[in-house]
Amino acid sequence: MKPRKIFAGDRLRRLREQYGTTQGALAEALDISPGYLSQIEADQRPITRELLLQLSRRFGLETGYFADDDDLRLASELRESASDPLFGAAVSPDEANAVVRVSPDITQRFLHLYRAYLSLEEERHLLQTSVAHAGSGAASRFPYDEVRDWVQSKRNHFDVLDRAAERLAAARDFRPENRGEDLVKYLRDAYRIRIEHAPEALDSGMIWRLDRTVGTLFLSGDAPSESRMFWIAHVIGLLDQRDTIDRQIRQARLSNDEAAALARVALANYFAGALVMPYESFLNSARDMRYDIERLQRRFGASFEQVCHRLSTLQRRTSPGIPFYFLKIDVAGNVLKRSSATRFQFARFGGPCPLWNVHQAFSQPGRTLVQLAATPEGTTYLCIARTVSLSAGSYLSRPRAVAVGLGCEVAHAGQTVYAKGVDLDDAEAADLIGPGCRACERTDCRHRALPPIGRPLDVGTAERGVVPYRIDTREPSTFPVGNSRPRKSF
Repeated sequence: MKPRKIFAGDRLRRLREQYGTTQGALAEALDISPGYLSQIEADQRPITRELLLQLSRRFGLETGYFADDDDLRLASELRESASDPLFGAAVSPDEANAVVRVSPDITQRFLHLYRAYLSLEEERHLLQTSVAHAGSGAASRFPYDEVRDWVQSKRNHFDVLDRAAERLAAARDFRPENRGEDLVKYLRDAYRIRIEHAPEALDSGMIWRLDRTVGTLFLSGDAPSESRMFWIAHVIGLLDQRDTIDRQIRQARLSNDEAAALARVALANYFAGALVMPYESFLNSARDMRYDIERLQRRFGASFEQVCHRLSTLQRRTSPGIPFYFLKIDVAGNVLKRSSATRFQFARFGGPCPLWNVHQAFSQPGRTLVQLAATPEGTTYLCIARTVSLSAGSYLSRPRAVAVGLGCEVAHAGQTVYAKGVDLDDAEAADLIGPGCRACERTDCRHRALPPIGRPLDVGTAERGVVPYRIDTREPSTFPVGNSRPRKSF
């Protein structure tokens, strides 16, 4: 697979202007002609690998600074949002890409306003149906979406927490074979908090509770050992890294207290994963084991989901792992968690593509499924999926059925055990998936549940396909979304 050309002229120009460097001075520093640099900034020439390395060293940039992964996701969300009938006209992919390229900050502000509008609309509907209780109105933004977007903007990697977890694990000589006992001892020695396993659920839906007044962390006795270990590590993160977590949240400038509280939970969870699976030792084990999730589970005493999520966070600048996307959904298709260190695009509205193997996992519980899948923009992924349902602890309780998905671009797939037996070069063997029906550009998919945004429909009565309309493959319409051009009926 050929490397993707990177056109990031506007981003390079803004970086140069930010540092007060002229085009001529930067061209001289890079040992290229001013005309060549001008062509790069005008997106007439791509940025070569050699120039990327020089720019990264000169400006101290992250390796993915000029990658278009975030731009692709932002453009996809812009198309979804701007194609709301509220705005009257659809936005083409080229238009969305151009807007993001030229004005990413303005794009983010537009999306911020649109999410606020959706939140207020939700609040209005709740009030109209008398569901909202007095004094419990909705926030100006959806807190979960805001925190998820913030975590995604960090590529699900928080280096300061990773390094703090590594230092603590090294200083206390935490070892995988004794990590549960080590964490219990540290919590007792450092904070005088003991562990007590409750024989039943603490309260309806509760799995742990920290009571500082009696110095006790109560854990649900029904949970498996890896979950209890993770909860202890989470509490250690809340106590040990309180100042660091608060500083990260302040820098995020989240819009309300609910979002800040959710971000605190997310960061404590991140620290817990980093403490149970310290970065360098986990990455080295992952490489040695060819990213075999089940072997990594046994090595670190973690769950399948915990290992998958940890694999999606390995983006340290000096020693990155494979860039993975991570997804967690329930049996109804609701997305519970998602993040991506790849260019993989998740639809903001509606469920994931039904052809994705993460849905099929529910029909084969406990089995790891492997799929070669191609997205509309031409990128092929190796996708791994499995259910991670846990016992509810009682016959009368209902277990929560969920599945996780993990995937990487096919260029990295050969490093994993999951590529064994898969012809990574056979493009025809890949399932054609998309980000979700509303955002998917495929016009001939027989599994489509909803029309794509921005495309006029051709509806007739003399013939019928799998779906009751045809999608006009010409340029997106300039009339309000939802209006269709009726075909002549007989």
